[in-house]
Amino acid sequence: MSTNGRDRLLTVCEGAITIALCWALSFLELDLWFQGGSIGVTMLPLLLFAMRRGAGWGCVTGFIFGTIKFYMAGGWALSWQSMLLDYTVAYAAVGLAGLYRAKGRSLIAPAIGGLARFIVHYISGITIYAELMPESFWGIPMASPYFYSALYNGGYVVPSVVLCGALIWSMSRSKPIRDFIKG
Repeated sequence: MSTNGRDRLLTVCEGAITIALCWALSFLELDLWFQGGSIGVTMLPLLLFAMRRGAGWGCVTGFIFGTIKFYMAGGWALSWQSMLLDYTVAYAAVGLAGLYRAKGRSLIAPAIGGLARFIVHYISGITIYAELMPESFWGIPMASPYFYSALYNGGYVVPSVVLCGALIWSMSRSKPIRDFIKG
């Protein structure tokens, strides 16, 4: 097997392990709302994988994980469009953390992946879930789906990104993790 073929096989195997780790961590999430949204570190393996292998591999792995998460974990969706956006595309967007591949920017990469995921959820909220907007949310009167989507999605994505970013920053202080991320 050529070196290129061996590297590709290794990357595919790492991607499969990443998906399995994300899947296992998805059982440790704190569910917040009946329509979805939970705080946890499910993105952590995907962020590390994307930082190690780049945005392309990160997005593909996130796409596969998001699809599996919807079908295997009984994901909640209003329509097929919301299933695609809130699971498949949202987790694929986390792979954009790989734009800062092996550059030692342990806080920028999770922020980029988390922001990309938030944007996908936000778009889903203003286009698909606007019809489910309550009269008040967190004791705040809701008049705009834009504001509601920002509050709703920010309420679980931001804490998850902060938690993952803190763990990545903490882990990247150790040489073995830094070496892993750099490949």
